[in-house]
Amino acid sequence: MKSSTKISSLVALYAFMFVVLMSQVPSTDAANCNYMDLMVCSGAISSPPQPPSAACCSKVKEQRSCFCEYLRNPTLRQFVTPEDAQRVAGQCHVGLPNC
Repeated sequence: MKSSTKISSLVALYAFMFVVLMSQVPSTDAANCNYMDLMVCSGAISSPPQPPSAACCSKVKEQRSCFCEYLRNPTLRQFVTPEDAQRVAGQCHVGLPNC
């Protein structure tokens, strides 16, 4: 009986460690903040701007949580103004976070 208790304790310990470790893994639902994914929106910020495509709107929605990071990046601000980002997001019916 003593060995089965020991095995049960080890199984419980491994299960606990698995749960703790898995809670540290980023969720696949979290946006992968890669501004290059938004290149599909280049026509929407060109001059004169074109309406954003469905692919653009999909990426804007997917990367919504990344916009504050993008807008704080001085390199990216040379190409996309906060006003452009807000306009395209609005046309895609996506609310941007307050930064």
